[in-house]
Amino acid sequence: LTTGIVTGISAGTDLITYQLPTGCLTTTPVTIKPLPTSYFMTGGGSYCTGGAGVHVGLSGSDEGVYYQLYIGPFTSGDPDGTGGPLDFGLQTAPGIYTVIATNLATSCSRNMTGSASVYINPLPNVYPVIGGGSYCAGGTGLHVVLSGSDVGINYRLYNEETALGWLIAGTGSAIDFGLQTAAGNYTVIATNAFTGCTNNMGGSATIIVNPLPAVFTVTGGGNYCAGGTGVHVNLSGSQTGIIYQLYNGGIAVGGPVAGIGILLDFGLQTAAGNYTVVAFNPATTCTNNMTGVATVGINPLPAVYSVTGGGS
Repeated sequence: LTTGIVTGISAGTDLITYQLPTGCLTTTPVTIKPLPTSYFMTGGGSYCTGGAGVHVGLSGSDEGVYYQLYIGPFTSGDPDGTGGPLDFGLQTAPGIYTVIATNLATSCSRNMTGSASVYINPLPNVYPVIGGGSYCAGGTGLHVVLSGSDVGINYRLYNEETALGWLIAGTGSAIDFGLQTAAGNYTVIATNAFTGCTNNMGGSATIIVNPLPAVFTVTGGGNYCAGGTGVHVNLSGSQTGIIYQLYNGGIAVGGPVAGIGILLDFGLQTAAGNYTVVAFNPATTCTNNMTGVATVGINPLPAVYSVTGGGS
């Protein structure tokens, strides 16, 4: 008994004539089973670490044919043919995907054409966001800084959900986003300019704007006669927790006076000059000048002359 391989025969039933070892010729019918139709692999591509993956599919399919997806030598998914394109769903594992089709009726298998490759792009490196703090209203603000950066990565500053300024290209060192004056929670998002992958930088910088002490009016003052007890200098109101300092020119007069929620009387002032008041919040270190000036003047007494005359 000898064997041989017959090629070049189309699917279907055909007659094959071959020679027996005896030298006689014989003819026998042979049924050639068709291979599954070849379709092209579709999909694949790249996605960012932590993403949902990318779709892998087949451009077509036939009913009654079983399509096995492979990633390298390993199986992944096993849909049946539908008569239309196939989607094997989102694939997350990196590698080269191929498909083998098997006709369940004939057991004939065939590799589908091409392949789909899946790549995972890394996210930008995470660097801490630092800076922030508190400052007094009307001040220059506070710096917000990213402690590091990478070349090829763009960084954008956010206050809560609002993007601030332009994208700043990484330099390989820290990035100072400058003085920020608005209160809020500042974060930074990094974007890879080539892959489009984004990542939140670590932590945040919070800026608090402390209000200045409320403004009240300096009142009182006036003129008094030399040698008199002086005149009162007042502040039209005050706040509890705020300290008020009286000044004559640039020189402090007396000690600090604590606010009581109502008018303050700094007492009788005898030195001539222009009196002002500065308010200080010891909790925030914020200061504010009170409005107005109380001017104290000293009127001289009439000149002294001797009384003369009299007698008997």
